[in-house]
Amino acid sequence: MKKINVILGSTRDGRNGIKVANWFMNLAKATKDSDLSFELVDLSEWNIPFIESAMPPSMGTYPAGITTDWAKKMEEADGYIIISPEYNHGYTAVLKNALDVIYKEWNYKPVTFVGYGAVSGGIRAIEQLRQVVIELRMIPLKEDVTIQNVWAAFDENGEPVDASITTRATGMIEALGNYFKKN
Repeated sequence: MKKINVILGSTRDGRNGIKVANWFMNLAKATKDSDLSFELVDLSEWNIPFIESAMPPSMGTYPAGITTDWAKKMEEADGYIIISPEYNHGYTAVLKNALDVIYKEWNYKPVTFVGYGAVSGGIRAIEQLRQVVIELRMIPLKEDVTIQNVWAAFDENGEPVDASITTRATGMIEALGNYFKKN
């Protein structure tokens, strides 16, 4: 069984990310691939400090406390799905910090993305995230999901109004499962 941490990269009050994360987790848990398990890791539940050590995280030594706990949480995963809003053509500072404070725990693990926002649907945030995860030696998959006009993208039951969003997300989960079958 491969464990996938689904990281919700927004912490602001009233965030649309909860709606996106709940929909995605329901879809992921219903996946036909029984070799994958998914856990939501909500950054609002982690008060990760900004890098405080004089040693860069790539040296593998972290300060005791929440950063070490974060490292352990990410180490236990075999891969990641990052759910990110787009703020001003980029992703959130809290997500950047969560990525930057540790290093070796990310290395050589697959990652893909669910972006959301206004007209761009989070694509510019995903483009920037791809650059960062490559530097962290993660393996970004081609498949991703973007959700335009997120405030109107879900019905009263929390399901996407546009069925193609679910189709793309299902394909993304399938691609992640195929990665593990081939590697």
